Amino acid sequence: MLTNIFETFESNVRSYSRSYPVVFQKAKGSILYTDNGKEYIDFLMGAGALNYGHNNEYIKRSLLDYMQGDYIMQGLDMFTVAKSEFITAFNQHLLEPKSLHYKFQFCGPTGTNAIEAALKLARTYTKRSNVVAFMGAYHGLSLGSLALTSNQYHRQVAGVGLNNVTFIPFEQNGPEGFDSLAYFEMMLEDSHSGIEKPAAVILETVQAEGGINVASAEWLAALYAICKRHDVLFICDDIQIGCGRSGEFFSFERAGITPDIVVLSKSLSGYGLPMSMLLIRPDLDIWKPGEHNGTFRGYQLAFVGGKAALEFREAEGLDAAVQRKASYVTRFLEDEIAALDDRIEVRGLGLMQGIDLSRFRDPLMAKKIAQDCFKRQLIVECVGREDKVLKLLPALTIEDDVLERALEILRDACLQHIGQKALS
Repeated sequence: MLTNIFETFESNVRSYSRSYPVVFQKAKGSILYTDNGKEYIDFLMGAGALNYGHNNEYIKRSLLDYMQGDYIMQGLDMFTVAKSEFITAFNQHLLEPKSLHYKFQFCGPTGTNAIEAALKLARTYTKRSNVVAFMGAYHGLSLGSLALTSNQYHRQVAGVGLNNVTFIPFEQNGPEGFDSLAYFEMMLEDSHSGIEKPAAVILETVQAEGGINVASAEWLAALYAICKRHDVLFICDDIQIGCGRSGEFFSFERAGITPDIVVLSKSLSGYGLPMSMLLIRPDLDIWKPGEHNGTFRGYQLAFVGGKAALEFREAEGLDAAVQRKASYVTRFLEDEIAALDDRIEVRGLGLMQGIDLSRFRDPLMAKKIAQDCFKRQLIVECVGREDKVLKLLPALTIEDDVLERALEILRDACLQHIGQKALS
């Protein structure tokens, strides 16, 4: 199929299709198929919306059975069997075993809508307007979430001022020796800091679009303690690193903390169906009816898929599988890629890994390698400042042989552009 129909009629705002200019038709597991049958290993996975792979059989059966039965598809926020079963399963599989106590708020279908809801709730509850976010953050591109997103490329098209947000450096991306947490606490305690006390702090425990910047468990726990001392809400954006990608369902578990609000979306439905929600500390639930709503906050198929995904992950022992695969990926990246050149840095958590090439003189090094990977039938994207980090986001269910083949493609593409300095 020719791509000119898209280039003629689709808006210039399209992005991924510029990096992968072929027409895809089918997908299964970790493989995408073009309209002429060419196969690509997918290390993008719907930007994290397909943790369980394309067309997961277990989840698909649940969805097809539900549709075959002519059950309700659109329910706004009315009571439905599908919603009840999802809430029950989420409690039984996740919250109760982890001793977590939250209320559920189902938002519009996108992660950015859930971020907007979290901001509104935090500001209404605390009666404060300022929010602290982190340099390198990406929380979405609707107006409130855009104010929390640090990338100037996205911010410049807001059309209005992006206010009521104070940015401080993330753990790894401040000046050398700079203690962002000490600065944050000083900001809260100094009556002359000039910064309004925030309603909340919001962060990704791993900045995905920011360049795979991983906050340590110790740093997260210390940040959480500061928030508690100063009555500042702690909001965890688990949209991309959550739903099992870190090796646990929630990425904050390793820090032993309990966020006041957790934002979930992307792989929550298990099948790439649009769904987002907040987990809210019960006493924060001060909403009045309809204060935040949306037509598609009751997408029943997403509830069905989400419930099936929870069943699937437990039956498959997915957390342990992710941890095993993550260890393999980390070893491969360190032994086969980082060893190529001492300017390469690899980092990540679970099955979200990054290869940082920002120390190379060529500013397009990462993009060239990603393009080479695509020619070799592996899809990876570039993230971080000036897109200098290769981001690896395989399905959590990827087969060992497919994972090995993908990493070998990646190594060969790196060799092509970087050489074999350290191994020669």
